[in-house]
Amino acid sequence: MAAKEVQSYLTRQTAWKDELRQGKMFGVLIVQTEHGETGYLAAFSGILAGKNLHPFFVPPVYDLLQPQGFFKIEEENISSINRNIRQLENDKAYAALSAELARTIQSAEDILATAKAQLKEAKTAREQRRKEKELNAQEEAELIRESQFQKAEYKRLERSWKARIATLQTQTEDWERRISALKSERKTRSAALQQKLFEQFGMLNYRGEVKNLCEIFGQTVHKTPPAGAGECAAPKLLQQAYLHGWKPIAMAEFWWGDSPKTEIRHHGHYYPACKGKCEPILQHMLQGLQVEENPMLKRMQVPSKNLEIVYEDSWLSVINKPAGMLSVPGKEDAVSVYSLMRGQYPEADGPLTVHRLDMATSGLMLIAKTKRVHQNLQAQFKNRLVRKRYVALLEGVVPKDKGTVDLPLCLNPLDRPRQMVHTEHGKPAITDYQVLERLDGKQTRIAFYPRTGRTHQLRIHAAHPLGLHCPIIGDELYGEKAKRLYLHAEYLEFTHPITGETLRITKEAEF
Repeated sequence: MAAKEVQSYLTRQTAWKDELRQGKMFGVLIVQTEHGETGYLAAFSGILAGKNLHPFFVPPVYDLLQPQGFFKIEEENISSINRNIRQLENDKAYAALSAELARTIQSAEDILATAKAQLKEAKTAREQRRKEKELNAQEEAELIRESQFQKAEYKRLERSWKARIATLQTQTEDWERRISALKSERKTRSAALQQKLFEQFGMLNYRGEVKNLCEIFGQTVHKTPPAGAGECAAPKLLQQAYLHGWKPIAMAEFWWGDSPKTEIRHHGHYYPACKGKCEPILQHMLQGLQVEENPMLKRMQVPSKNLEIVYEDSWLSVINKPAGMLSVPGKEDAVSVYSLMRGQYPEADGPLTVHRLDMATSGLMLIAKTKRVHQNLQAQFKNRLVRKRYVALLEGVVPKDKGTVDLPLCLNPLDRPRQMVHTEHGKPAITDYQVLERLDGKQTRIAFYPRTGRTHQLRIHAAHPLGLHCPIIGDELYGEKAKRLYLHAEYLEFTHPITGETLRITKEAEF
C-alpha cells in the first residue's frame, strides 16, 4: 500500500518527468511509533532533480550538497583543477608543439632511413669495385676514406635530428609535467575528500550503535566503501526511523522508469538491496531487529535425489538436471549433480561435470566417467564444437521470428551474482533465437542457440531492452518470480570422445 501511494505521488510530479523516465530506485519503510501508531517513510537513491532534500522523502544520512559544507567547497576546488587540466590539454600552443614533435620524429625517421639506404648502396658499390679488379694501395685508401666520410656524415645528420627532437621533447614534457602534477593533485584531493565524506556517515542500528562507512567497509574484502555508499534508499530509511525512535516493520525497494543500459531493471518491480553498497551497511543497521531469514541462505529444496539418465555408456552419461538443483557443490552443503554422480560411480576415474547449468535451469548435462573423456569434451565446449538448444517461455511477445542477440556481458561487481551488459569490460556473448510459438499475445515460446557460454547469457539476452526485452518467466534476477525458471536445455550434439560417433540427444521440457 505504501509503495503504491509513493508511485501515485511520482506520477503526479510533472517537473521530474524526464528524470523519472530515465529510472531510479525508490524505497518505503513501514514503521511503528512508541505509541503503537503505524506509518511509512519514503526515500530515493542518490539525488533527485539535482537535490537530495524533498518534502515527501526522508533526508540523506549526510547532506553533501550543503552550500557551505566541506564537500561542496572541496568539490569546487577539484572542479577548478579539472578546468585547468582541460585548459592545458586543449591549449593551441601545446597542440601545435605536440604536432610539430610528431612531424619532426617522422621526418627524422624518413630522412635517416634514406641516408642509411644510401650508405648501404655505397658500401655495395665499393664491394663490387673490389670484386671487379685488384685495387692498389691508393685506391683502397680512397674507398676507406669514402666509407669513413659517409659514416661520419650520417652520424652528424643523426645528431642534428636528435638535437631538434630533444628540444621539442623538453618543451612538450614541460606541458605534460604541469598536466601530470594537476592530475596527481586531483587524485590526492579526491581520495581525501571521499575519505572525509565517508567518515561523516554515522550509520545507526536498532541498538543505537553508530559506525561510519569506513568502519563498516573495513570489515569487507575491499576495505574501502564504494562511491555512493550510504546514499541508497534503504540506509536512508532505517537511519531516519532510528533517529525518531521508530521501529522498522517492513521495507521494500522498487524501480521506477526505464531500465539502465547496463543493468536490467523493470518499471514498478521490487528489487533487493544491492550487495556491493548496501549489504555491509544493512548487516550493521539491522542489528537488534528481529528479521526474517535471508532467503539466499536457506537450504535449497532439491526436487529429487534420483537423476534421470537420458543416455549412458562406459565412458559418459547425459543426465536431465531438475530445476532447483546445483550443478556442482556451492558454499552451502547442498545436493548437486556432481555429488550425486560421485555417489553413483564411486570407483570411476570421475565422474566429472563437463559444463554447468544455472541452479534454476533444467535440462541436459554431460558427465564424463574418465579424465581423458572429460578433457576431450571440455575441449569440444571450448572450441564451440558442441551444439546446444534451449527452450524457454518469455513474458511478452517477441516480434521477429528469428534473429541474433549480441550483447557483451560481465559480472556486476556491486550486485553479485547479477551480470550486466558492458561494451568496455564485457566478454563477447552471442545468442541465436527462433520463435516457436506466440501464446495469447502475452507470452513467447522460443528456442535459443547460444554461440558462447557466458554466465546468465540467455537470461540477460532475453530480458535486456537491447536484447529481446522479454524476460524469461520465473527469472527472479532479471524478471519476476514464478513457480520455476522456464528455461530448459533440451538438445546436445557432440562427438563421442572414444567412438568418434556424433551423438544427438534430446529431452523435451516439461513445461
